[in-house]
Amino acid sequence: MTYLITFLEGMITFISPCVLPMIPVYVLYFTGEGQGETRMGRTLVRALGFVLGFTLLFIALGVFAATLGSLLIVHQTAVHIVTGAIVVLFGLHYMGLLKIGLLSRTVRPDVQVQARGFFSCVLLGAVFAVGWSPCTGAFLGSAMMLAASQSSAMQGMLLLLAYSLGLGVPFVLCALLIDQLKGAFAVIKRHYAIINRVCGAFLVVVGVLMMTGVFARLSAMLA
Repeated sequence: MTYLITFLEGMITFISPCVLPMIPVYVLYFTGEGQGETRMGRTLVRALGFVLGFTLLFIALGVFAATLGSLLIVHQTAVHIVTGAIVVLFGLHYMGLLKIGLLSRTVRPDVQVQARGFFSCVLLGAVFAVGWSPCTGAFLGSAMMLAASQSSAMQGMLLLLAYSLGLGVPFVLCALLIDQLKGAFAVIKRHYAIINRVCGAFLVVVGVLMMTGVFARLSAMLA
């Protein structure tokens, strides 16, 4: 259940106001010149490189969070309460009931990277992950809090891998099907207010379950 929730958090991050409006820009950047199968293949390779870039960065964050949490394993109840409370705050921010300035802005790293091949796109993905992180911090932070509540670095790595897949899979699909999905993008943008409230409420529920220990018990039962 924990992995499913972090995967869903990645997907919600993808449709957030920080990321979704930028997807067509990234796709055009990856596509470049050419046509037909050659153009499609180049777009796929560059999109996969971009996804790998931010996945590596997020996995490193997951390992760090889980390692820190494992050092506090003797205070597991306190860790669950603190991490759950942070997730609740993230949810209230996303619902618009609480304003956290750090989560309302993006960072623009002063690094110029051209998408000329797979490895340059890996670097580009890592660079833009740094820029996304403050604005998408509600769901990335929630995934890290879940990682911090785990008992091993491996679990933290797998949790952030699940988060990255939730963000990366729709990104790659959009890179290949951008023209067919423009209508869906427009619908999501028109309903951002409702989507944000629902997604924020989702975080609040997850946070409360973490604080009360119910989340850990449910995960153990399902495991």
